[in-house]
Amino acid sequence: MGESSDSLSIDIDLIPLGGKEFTVKTSKGSVSVLVCGDQEKPALITYPDVALNYVSCFQGLLFCPEAASLLLHNFCIYHIDAPGHELGADVISSDEPLLCVDDIADQVAEVLDFFGLKEVLCLGVTAGAYILTLFAMKYKERVLGLILVTPICRAPSWAEWLYNKVLMNLLYFYGMCSLLKECLLQRYFSKELRGSVQGAESDIILTCRRLLDERQSLNVMRFLQAINVRQDLTEGLKNLQCKTLIFAGESSPFHDESVYMSTKIDRKICALVEVQACGSLVTEEHPNSMIFPLECFLMGFGYQRQQYFASSSSNGSNPASPSGNHSCIAPELLSPASLGIKLKPIRTRVDV
Repeated sequence: MGESSDSLSIDIDLIPLGGKEFTVKTSKGSVSVLVCGDQEKPALITYPDVALNYVSCFQGLLFCPEAASLLLHNFCIYHIDAPGHELGADVISSDEPLLCVDDIADQVAEVLDFFGLKEVLCLGVTAGAYILTLFAMKYKERVLGLILVTPICRAPSWAEWLYNKVLMNLLYFYGMCSLLKECLLQRYFSKELRGSVQGAESDIILTCRRLLDERQSLNVMRFLQAINVRQDLTEGLKNLQCKTLIFAGESSPFHDESVYMSTKIDRKICALVEVQACGSLVTEEHPNSMIFPLECFLMGFGYQRQQYFASSSSNGSNPASPSGNHSCIAPELLSPASLGIKLKPIRTRVDV
């Protein structure tokens, strides 16, 4: 792992999901990175959606035993938070220049340089999926595969642009108010989860509300500003070279765009999984529906789920790095018949 005292610094703390949290100073500003697992293993990097961080965006998936035995067994996971979205973040100074999506994608590259990572798999949700897709276009040689959860790829429509402007005004004048949280919850979750026959909210919604209260509203506004002026990636998708797995929540406001994105990537390297009765945040709402497609997708890289999941202290073996094996995914694993299906919602969930 490289280190330069004038451009990089590290703070190490214990965090809720285990691992260590690093603060990496890049040329575009500081970025918080949570590292979970043995850094000798192949790397999987994650990037969350607007106003979320690694806890609120990925804990539902990683707390599923089947997903843990697949992801934590095979990879060291590097959770990259959007600037100022980490736990306990301070308000970013107004003197700091506003970042565009290209700047944020370049930050990801600098994080990889810091940890000495040459090639990675990527997992992103909506805005985070956009950032990682842009990163894959700009740094093709560094991305082996993309796992995108309800991604966006086009410039915002006038309706989305205006809606985001309203959200930014709420963030600026009222902070993380009740109305803003309701708007964000509509972005993340399906109506089925947000609405309740008995009137009581689900644990997922209550937890998300609490975690949103911890966000610095001005920092969220800066990330939303960058996403609201994003460019259209459609032309670049045609030249995307890495294998791609897309999950699209059917109740998400971005469902149609996710399906559109899947049609613009070469069908030989892209698979689409539509999850019924689910919003954008499939990783939290129906994480179990992701396990089988993920397992099929990662088999193409030579990774398999550990049959009996054990802690890292009791299992010292490391999987082989994907760098030495670039074999193509078997066509049957990426065919519409096997992965381009509408999965029925799975409502079982590991209590956190």
